Amino acid sequence: MATDASCPAYSADVPNQYGYPPSLAAGITFCALFGVTTAVHVVQTVWKREWWTVLFSLGALTEVIGWAGRTWSAVCPYNESAFLMQISTLIIAPTFFTAGVYVVLGRLIQTMGQRYSPITPRLYLWIFCTCDVISLVVQAIGGGLASVEADKVGGDTKPGTNTMVAGIVFQMASISAFLYLFVVFLWRSRAAHLSRPLKLTAVATSASVAAIYVRSIYRTVELLQGWEGYLITREPYFVAFDGVTMVFSVAVFNVFHPSWLLRGNASRTAGTGGEKVGEADT
Repeated sequence: MATDASCPAYSADVPNQYGYPPSLAAGITFCALFGVTTAVHVVQTVWKREWWTVLFSLGALTEVIGWAGRTWSAVCPYNESAFLMQISTLIIAPTFFTAGVYVVLGRLIQTMGQRYSPITPRLYLWIFCTCDVISLVVQAIGGGLASVEADKVGGDTKPGTNTMVAGIVFQMASISAFLYLFVVFLWRSRAAHLSRPLKLTAVATSASVAAIYVRSIYRTVELLQGWEGYLITREPYFVAFDGVTMVFSVAVFNVFHPSWLLRGNASRTAGTGGEKVGEADT
């Protein structure tokens, strides 16, 4: 561990922005995990030429940058640039995953039939991507305000923190609304005779959405507790509820890639005679 003046070692008597010394092992592990899923997604996107799936690569790459920042912080625990690098990218990264999920759901609706969905596939993208952008802007403003005040002697970070909380709560509400519509879609389509690829796509998407939702709950509670709260000052919770959930949410689409599962499926609906939805025409 570096101990020079520009990169002093962590001391419990001198708190840093995290409230703990970040784990070097965790940083390296998640850089590797997100790096692998990024590379695999790039290959899958180029191979199948489904260019919208680059969203998963962009999100995973952003996670790599964020965890690289945490790895840097493990070596230089008081470096402000490393802290800002990880906090900004790890807030942004899940937005790419949710955008990818919106597109996957849109493809499922197009294949299975509009009647199963409360709204059109295009509306999912417009409504929820807009909500994600608004949430990120509000969180960025709040983070900037809090950062400026944190650098001042006796600075008040509360207004910035409250702004960030407003952004994360808005994002939580948006994801909750999307989750409700997604559950309605799954419920309405439960009686359809789905082909195996469509079933796998629906299961993979459900698993990814569940992981994203768990992460959103964690980040909401974390920020509500403040910068010195119980959750934000204990790294194991961050590793479990941010790192692990995000790896799972993107890696599940490496295994069950939408471009493979939805390829060749015709936009057909279940007939009264038990015709399967999504079987390729022969």
